[in-house]
Amino acid sequence: MAAYTLKRLAAGIVSLFVLATATFFLVRLIPGSPFQNGGVSSQVVEAVEEEYGLNEPLLDQYITYMGNLIRGDLGVSYQEPGTSVAEVIKRTWPVTASLGAAALLAAVIFGTGLGILRAVSKYKAIREGIAAVGMIFAGIPNFAAAILLLLVFSVKLGWFPSAGLLTPAHYVLPVISLMLYPMAVISRLTGNALATEMEKQYVLFARAKGLGNVRILFTHTLKNAWIPVLNYVGPASASLLTGSFVAESIFTIPGLGREFVSSITNRDYTLILGLTVFMGTVVITVNLITDLVCAWMDPGTRRGYGA
Repeated sequence: MAAYTLKRLAAGIVSLFVLATATFFLVRLIPGSPFQNGGVSSQVVEAVEEEYGLNEPLLDQYITYMGNLIRGDLGVSYQEPGTSVAEVIKRTWPVTASLGAAALLAAVIFGTGLGILRAVSKYKAIREGIAAVGMIFAGIPNFAAAILLLLVFSVKLGWFPSAGLLTPAHYVLPVISLMLYPMAVISRLTGNALATEMEKQYVLFARAKGLGNVRILFTHTLKNAWIPVLNYVGPASASLLTGSFVAESIFTIPGLGREFVSSITNRDYTLILGLTVFMGTVVITVNLITDLVCAWMDPGTRRGYGA
């Protein structure tokens, strides 16, 4: 396990390096200058670019930026002079994290519950109904669900607020719009895995010993059936964070996603790079933790890692 963990950490560092490098050069392909706003003259633009070092050769800019990045300096936002990228992340990340965590928690709880019900129900109508609802939810795009929920439950019925993230009521619509797809996937994974586990020999042996179905479910089969779900939770966390960009824009939530969209529109190179590196770090960390938890739960996986 130790060797595997170190190998994954090294792969994560290399991935971040490649991500930062690719993003650095790609943002430079965006037409125009970050300072070409409001009819500013070309002389002023050139002077400001010189102040920020944008008139230097691209390779020199890259070396300077990567050197600062290694020291933990993400630079200063071009559109908010005097405000560092780290300050922008510190201000907006808790909002996005709370929204994504709430959506992931809701997806896990409801998805697992529906998956269990689908696996253990004796009624074909219930099993097929859960499967059909899951297919519908999985097929609805994130932005379409957000707009539909906003129009019906906020604009038309007025049950929930339409903008911001100030009270628990503000979380309801954006969380629902974000949780639908992962909930459907988790429900299918849990249902299929449980159905397979219930047919295995250890379950038959437990029944022969007189154990009840509920005890067998929560003591034995659910832990094994949850391993595929855990393998999905890591990428799902990344999906929720990127998916929250749309939700934050539609529901006017001042989070990381809306800041990222704004940085692209304003050609704020340092902010785009800083947010990309930060999000990449979060995604790699979550996936590493997920892999380690799966290895801890599954002895076969641990043996495969040489633990």
